[in-house]
Amino acid sequence: MKQGLEKFNDLVSAFEALPSIGKKSAQRLAYDIVINDTFKGLKLSSAIEDAIANIRTCTLCGAMSEHEICELCLDEDRNNEILCLVQSAADIFLIEDSKQFDGKYFVLEDLSLIIIKKLKEFILKNEIKEILFALTPSISNDGFMLYIEEQLKNLELCFSKIAQGVPTGVSLENVDILSLSKAIKAKTKIN
Repeated sequence: MKQGLEKFNDLVSAFEALPSIGKKSAQRLAYDIVINDTFKGLKLSSAIEDAIANIRTCTLCGAMSEHEICELCLDEDRNNEILCLVQSAADIFLIEDSKQFDGKYFVLEDLSLIIIKKLKEFILKNEIKEILFALTPSISNDGFMLYIEEQLKNLELCFSKIAQGVPTGVSLENVDILSLSKAIKAKTKIN
């Protein structure tokens, strides 16, 4: 069945390359937009192109934005005293959906010296008093938190992390809103 359907198989492969989409789901999606509803496929294609062309990361915090500075950084109603550190800009959507956090965010996708310097500048500029680690619970992320604490030890900060309730080893994108809400409400002090 592969012969003569190279374009369809390329589309299936493209869907299959996305997180949490297996071969059967990829085939169903490809079939649906190619055969069942071509308008849906064209709309999807256009939305992907538009998003790729217009979405970038905030120059201050690393969140997703259509502008140089994101709406969260510009929001004067947010609590400037607490900063939530996440590993992915996508994690911010999940935390915002929980409606349990009203502070600032900073995305720490890696621990490069440039990112650590940018984090320190963000903390000083916003007069942050507390760092909330919203990381997937794991042994490696415990080390990640210790490293960040060590790098920021001279800034007189209080450190906390989201409470257990988010299962160890499960990415935030796979946690239900109720568990995430409870985990943020029941955050625990680290030191």
